[in-house]
Amino acid sequence: MNNEFDEVDFEYATTIADRANRFTLQHGVAPTPQNFSVWFNYAMGASAALKKTVDILIANKRKFDSAVNHELYVTYIDPHSHRCASGGLPEQLQGVISSTREFLSTAISDNRTHIEALGEIPTQAQDGDPRLMLERLVQELSNATTRALSLEGNFVKASQELDGISDSLKLAELHSKTDALTGLANRRSLAAFLRTAQIAAMETGDPLSILMIDVDHFKKFNDSFGHPVGDQVLRLVAKVLQESVREPDLAARYGGEELIAVLPGADLDQCNDLAERIRRRISEARLTRRATGEQISRITVSIGVAQFRMGESADALVERCDRALYQAKRSGRNCTVRENAIEDVIAA
Repeated sequence: MNNEFDEVDFEYATTIADRANRFTLQHGVAPTPQNFSVWFNYAMGASAALKKTVDILIANKRKFDSAVNHELYVTYIDPHSHRCASGGLPEQLQGVISSTREFLSTAISDNRTHIEALGEIPTQAQDGDPRLMLERLVQELSNATTRALSLEGNFVKASQELDGISDSLKLAELHSKTDALTGLANRRSLAAFLRTAQIAAMETGDPLSILMIDVDHFKKFNDSFGHPVGDQVLRLVAKVLQESVREPDLAARYGGEELIAVLPGADLDQCNDLAERIRRRISEARLTRRATGEQISRITVSIGVAQFRMGESADALVERCDRALYQAKRSGRNCTVRENAIEDVIAA
């Protein structure tokens, strides 16, 4: 009975594998183990969410490049695979672990020696002076205390080193994801967040929108007041953007004086309303030179907004938003333009 069941399983798995292979060939998917596991599960129908997402991508003729394939894998097959899998700990951390092992090994050995010594005291004292037994007992207890204090000190030191390593890792991770000037997410973090948001939107059917901000006449600030003032302007706009977005959103520096926000769950109207609030708040802000107290000319921004279309690439979404931003610049600046306004202009 078991053999028949195994044979049926083998035939079924072979059928699914063949189907998965056909899918990968049909859609130009690289034949890696990760990619195959995604398409094997898709062919088997093991995950309704995975099937829905892939079907949307296929319907919209999306290319299954390495980024899309990896995001499907970490989202639906192995959510923990994005973690570091280098196979080795940092050298400093290995040193702390080795030292701690030595502390424990020494402590265990010393305790065994101590227990053996305590066990010998009654036997030695049977035919001797009880005072010698007490002196020996006090000496062994003193030795044990000394060893315990030494071990405690070693562990405190190791704990401090581990805290230092942890802080360094957190700082390194933060720097790898953050733009140094504005404190917003950097381009790398933006790309990863946007891919995940797209996958989630296709899985749930919820809207996803983005807005792109460009500082009007930014070159004038640099030419008139110097680059430090230009940096102040960017930091001000970034601060307003970061304070305006919600907890699940991401504010990032896209490049130069362009900033971007990704808004999961927000449709075009909601995104446009947020963009207008940001634009008005920036136009009302006033900036002064730190060195002289001189008030800098009014800061304004132009903003484009766009909503994700199921199955489209991140590049297509950003490009459409960028076109809306460009239209805002052409319309006199200090305004917000929606993507559908561009389509209306083209249609006219």
